[in-house]
Amino acid sequence: MFSVILVEDEDIIRKGIRYAVPWEEHGCTVVGEARNGVEGKELIRTLNPDIVITDINMPVMDGLQMIAETKCQNDYVAILLTGYSDFEYAKEAIRNGVSDYILKPLNQEEMMEALDRAALECENIRILRKQNKGVAELKDISLFGNMKLEHPEDPVVVQILDYIAQNYTQKITLAELSEKLFYSDRYINQRFQKALGTTVIEYLNRYRIQKALSLLQENRLPISGIGGACGIGDYKYFNHVFKKYVGCSPKEYKLKIR
Repeated sequence: MFSVILVEDEDIIRKGIRYAVPWEEHGCTVVGEARNGVEGKELIRTLNPDIVITDINMPVMDGLQMIAETKCQNDYVAILLTGYSDFEYAKEAIRNGVSDYILKPLNQEEMMEALDRAALECENIRILRKQNKGVAELKDISLFGNMKLEHPEDPVVVQILDYIAQNYTQKITLAELSEKLFYSDRYINQRFQKALGTTVIEYLNRYRIQKALSLLQENRLPISGIGGACGIGDYKYFNHVFKKYVGCSPKEYKLKIR
């Protein structure tokens, strides 16, 4: 159900709309009424409706001003009722984000058609919000879980993190780290795992794929070049590692965030 607010200063018209329209048949329900733009603005901010049906000419605050002051914060579909046929009102209404414009005296069939169009627009808004939320979540993926990366206390772990950050595009092995740090690879792994809860190679893979996610979002490199730019030169292996951590291929990820 889509929630509807009626804003109309003439009681007989407002009540007539409320009780003459079969709201449920159109997937809607009236959740509030107001007699002027100030009351309407308060209702909009309180109830956050899907659809607002409002008159233009009202005391205290007119419908256009009410829409102009609330549309940015509350993403609703607006239907304007007016006895004015002047085109200037229509143009201003369109600038303020009005979806439909119905002249008084109201024709019930026109009202039903406008309501159906508004309900369809509301459905599209919901779908878009869901898609945008999904895209935002995909863009905010963190592959580091609960690793305490900000201030690791172990100086050996700090050295490893710095080395990976500076050299992740190159081949990195435990044997190489062992030579640089003068510790056995087993000892290095033990200290790293104790500090961060994962192995050096596991962290390295996650670091590289996290960089790949950023590059895919930037959309400057072809997918075929992103693996190499992150230190995983073999394309098939890059696909495999990416899918392991992200749950889809790089190509699928790029399509989803677009």
